[in-house]
Formats: sequence, C-alpha cells, structure tokens
Amino acid sequence: MDNNKTSFTSIDEYIAVFPEGIQKLLQEIRAIIHAAAPDAQEKISYQMPAFAQKGILVYFAARKDYIGFYPTSSGTEAFQQKLSAYEYTKGSIKFPLDKPLPTDLITKIVKFRLAENLKKAKEKSSQGKQHRP
Repeated sequence: MDNNKTSFTSIDEYIAVFPEGIQKLLQEIRAIIHAAAPDAQEKISYQMPAFAQKGILVYFAARKDYIGFYPTSSGTEAFQQKLSAYEYTKGSIKFPLDKPLPTDLITKIVKFRLAENLKKAKEKSSQGKQHRP
C-alpha cells in the first residue's frame, strides 16, 4: 500500500496503485460521493482524490488501516453526534477497512458540504453585484 508514486493526475490512477480490496472500497466511496453530488468534478488535490463544486467538497484517501474521509472541519462538526462509532478529528474521519462504509452518513455529509459551498458561492456572487457602479 505504500506507493512510490509522487504525483497522480486522476482518481483512477490513484486507486490503481492499491491492492484489490482497497480499490473496491475506494471505488465505493467514490460512487457514494458521485451519487450525492452528481455535478461535482473529480480532481486530485494534495495528492488525494477530491470532489469539487464551487470549491472542494470532500477528499478521501487510503491509509494503512482505514479509509480517510476529509469533509473539512464544518463537515465533521455538523455530524459530530453521528460520528461516535468512528475515530475523527476536526476535519477527518477514519472508516476502518474491515467494516462496511457508512453510505448514508457519507451521503449526508457530502450533501451538507455541497449546500454549504453553493450558499457561499451565491452570497459571494450577490455581494459582487452590490458593489458594481
């Protein structure tokens, strides 16, 4: 799992360096995110898979013993009550490799982050219009 690759250009390329079992989990979390935010764009950021729509929504990555899910601090803060079954920090959640991914929780977090990004973009857009002469 320790890859020697220094730079990825796509999520497919990222996933391809891992063993089959990990690849399956990475493809699964990717599909969950796609379903929750169908218009989001895939990208590699900080050498991790990421989804963006009006800014980054979430990142995810394979680690030694878990799949890391990074919904920013607002994403973990908003769902703190539902994260008690997982190790988490201010901006990251660890999903153990030996347990099923929590599809509903991931979906809710992605939709929350999408709504948050769309709201910020709308506010920024309306502020820009107010300042025009």
